[in-house]
Amino acid sequence: MLVREWASREGLNPQTVWKWCREGKMPVPVEHTATGMWLIHDSKYEPQSTHVASGRTVCYARVSSGDQKDDLQRQADRLKAFALAMGMDDVQVVSEVGSGMNERRRKLNQLLADATVGTIIVEHRDRLARLNFGLIESALTAQNRRIIVVDDREVDDDLVCDMTEILTSFCARLYGRRAAKHKAQAALQAAQDA
Repeated sequence: MLVREWASREGLNPQTVWKWCREGKMPVPVEHTATGMWLIHDSKYEPQSTHVASGRTVCYARVSSGDQKDDLQRQADRLKAFALAMGMDDVQVVSEVGSGMNERRRKLNQLLADATVGTIIVEHRDRLARLNFGLIESALTAQNRRIIVVDDREVDDDLVCDMTEILTSFCARLYGRRAAKHKAQAALQAAQDA
């Protein structure tokens, strides 16, 4: 689990916990990742394995462009921390750079085709796919596999969510994939202002 979460549960200041991590004074096991993130492994807060689906557990991290590589590593670290907090063992992390609108993402396609992968963990729904997340989820469920979304907050209004997806798709074709999200947001803002 992350330092802030552990500090909150223990009633401590996060700065104190980070200091203890750096000085090696933590009363529980800690892990220092390559990106500088501290992961705390406290058995009283990490539930025993609730892993239902059989097979391997894979964390899938994705960013849209190469200039977001630092974000990609941080996303992968958060996913691994989440999986460990759920009590999952031997977690593999797969990272990929590519558009969420592109169905030709090699690593994702390999994960979806690999029947030995029982659980795929993603940070947000759009990290897996911008469109048709539900179809992918249904297909995996039919194979006794599952997707876990760490942060599953969504827009409450389904119509707004559908409209955003459609606008993003159209803008991607018209303006290029990178500018699509910004153009879709601008179109939604203009519609709200009208």
